[in-house]
Amino acid sequence: MTKRPNILWYCTDQQRWDTIRRLGNPHINTPRLDAFCESGVAFDNAYCQSPICTPSRASMMTGRYPASTHVHRNGNAHFPAGETVVTKLLADAGYDCGLIGKFHLTAAKGHEKRFDDGYRLWEWSHHPKPDLDVEHHAYHRWLVEKGVDPHALHASIEPFCGAGMPEELHQTTWITERAISFINEERDGPWMLSLNPFDPHPPFDPPKAYLDRYDPEKLPPAAFRPHDIERQKAFAGITQQTPEAIDPTGPMPKVELTAEERLTTGYKPPKQYNDRIVKAAYYAMIELIDTQFGRLIDALEASGQLDDTIIVFHSDHGETLGDHGLLYKGCRFFEGLVHVPMIWSWRGKTRTDLRTDALVELVDIAPTLLEAAGLPVPANMQGRSLWPILTGEAAPQHHKDHVISEFNDALGSATGEGPSHGSMYFDGRYKHILYQGTGLGELYDLQADPDEFDNRFNDPALAELRLELMHKHCDALLASSDAGVERVSIY
Repeated sequence: MTKRPNILWYCTDQQRWDTIRRLGNPHINTPRLDAFCESGVAFDNAYCQSPICTPSRASMMTGRYPASTHVHRNGNAHFPAGETVVTKLLADAGYDCGLIGKFHLTAAKGHEKRFDDGYRLWEWSHHPKPDLDVEHHAYHRWLVEKGVDPHALHASIEPFCGAGMPEELHQTTWITERAISFINEERDGPWMLSLNPFDPHPPFDPPKAYLDRYDPEKLPPAAFRPHDIERQKAFAGITQQTPEAIDPTGPMPKVELTAEERLTTGYKPPKQYNDRIVKAAYYAMIELIDTQFGRLIDALEASGQLDDTIIVFHSDHGETLGDHGLLYKGCRFFEGLVHVPMIWSWRGKTRTDLRTDALVELVDIAPTLLEAAGLPVPANMQGRSLWPILTGEAAPQHHKDHVISEFNDALGSATGEGPSHGSMYFDGRYKHILYQGTGLGELYDLQADPDEFDNRFNDPALAELRLELMHKHCDALLASSDAGVERVSIY
């Protein structure tokens, strides 16, 4: 490869896999992502390494599993000194690296402590709320430059679910405008740009113009059955942002909150909500992302850089969205939480209009970017490059025999009786889940039960299968922890 590609890395926050029209959801409008799928490769079975932001993002940035990075929690004091993010490797190879939006590899209260991350441009905005240090919050500085008071703007929107700030002032729009400026800068070498909007993370507050496009009555309900309320009681002591499952099909109450309470709606859901009203707002947030993502593609085309740019679009983890009576996230491994979208495209270099059900993981992103750039993949990277599938060098039907995801005391903001540690093993049909120290587990046959209503963990008829899956699960977890520092001697 004589010329290294530019890299556009777009990672949304808390977006489920089933939120793109071309990939099977007729109820959402995503014309630009639909076209992007046509231009590249869409992985229908992409899974995150943790259903929580920081451990998931650490894995995608290092190409290593949480058991090896030791990044398990949100709110960490620092990023481990021995871990190297892929942007640092790219920067060392001559890439001009930029970040716009969220990062979240360390605690983001006030501001986020940086480390040797490789980014030359650092336009940080963990979330749009006005509770971050102003000198570090690039989005708020942008609002002030426009003559907008961020506090007044935030106070004017619905606190949990409803019409939010207008499109022209939205954080997702700001990210796009700053990105277009970055890609149009004069430079001699390739660039790499990480774009991390906060949406569709709650609160569910899209611009009114987008919200008006969705009629909740025409949307399908969440995956919920009345027995979910009772069966989730067994998991009450396991950390979750929803304290207990409820029937999400009831009325939507008017939420009245103080200014201080407004700042917590991103991790404290109300005790009552309507799943289809929430879904309408969630879909509207994703449609805004679709619009702004399309602007980026247009800017690359207009600048003559689209043929020179590899693009990946995905999310860090999903959202329960009312499934099984739950909202937001926590120590659960339902499809809505661990199954994410992932699409790749490099015009003229990758396959086009390909959908594959091969099992892939976010840990595979870093080695794929390095191989696409013609750079060596470090021996301690545990992910497997997708480049052979993207380019047609490998058959697209298979990449891995299984995927894993883990939650290890990840959320300080969730409810529960103490630290929770859970782990998921999924082979494409059977999902096996264990919760440390509880005696609880889950076993789902997604071929027969795609919505995960029938937990067969204690079904005597599946005792032999359960034992087989438990062995495979343990093997997968053992393999996710590397041996540490390179050995240079037998002594």
